[in-house]
Amino acid sequence: MSSEKPNVTQALSFGAAAAVYERSRPPYPAAAIDWLLPSGARRVLDLGAGTGKLTRLLCDRSLEVIAVEPSGGMREQLTRTAPAARVLDGTAEHIPLGEGTVDAVLVAQAWHWVDPRQAVPEVARVLRPDGALGMLWNIRDEREDWVAELGSLMHRHGQNGNDVPDPAVGPPFGSLEHHDIEWHYQLAPGVVVDLVASRSYVLTLPQARRAALLDDVRTLLGTHPSVAGHGMVALPYITHCFRTRRG
Repeated sequence: MSSEKPNVTQALSFGAAAAVYERSRPPYPAAAIDWLLPSGARRVLDLGAGTGKLTRLLCDRSLEVIAVEPSGGMREQLTRTAPAARVLDGTAEHIPLGEGTVDAVLVAQAWHWVDPRQAVPEVARVLRPDGALGMLWNIRDEREDWVAELGSLMHRHGQNGNDVPDPAVGPPFGSLEHHDIEWHYQLAPGVVVDLVASRSYVLTLPQARRAALLDDVRTLLGTHPSVAGHGMVALPYITHCFRTRRG
């Protein structure tokens, strides 16, 4: 299990940009939720729920949904976008629920921010026996040329990469299963700029570097033949899904 600690400054950066995050970040494909949710699950914890991208999809399935999110700015968006969910302040290391409270814990685009040494036993604590832990990440599919160029721009200004996640879990959970889903997110070019602007490392860049990166993204969108002049852009994603059961 990895002992590497997440970047706290970047992890705490999202609250101030919650509206941009909500406007630009993609949702998750229904097929991912189908694969991650165990049969018969009724009470589900969305851990690190952000602005509720996953929370809303879970609520739409008539589940009892608890959403835990540490950022106050994110929770403000979350309570507006997912009014059917029970929204709580907390983290993966300190979940404000009792033992055996939920049938499943889902973590969307967030497990890389946690300390697994503390989060793994805490998630196991709130799960019922044989409960499921599911994690998912939307990763840009850079096999398409313009998306590769977008990734190159982001890497030049500080992104660590666009790699497939390798989540650390371990006992008392079993081995991880991995499943990929390919899909496209339709969005306006201006929202692509917002999408880049919502990344944690961009939020923490010095103002001049941040402005330069976003200008470079606008130039790419305005000149690349695959997207220039298009009213809407099809941004390809691969949703990487991981699931395991509490032993």
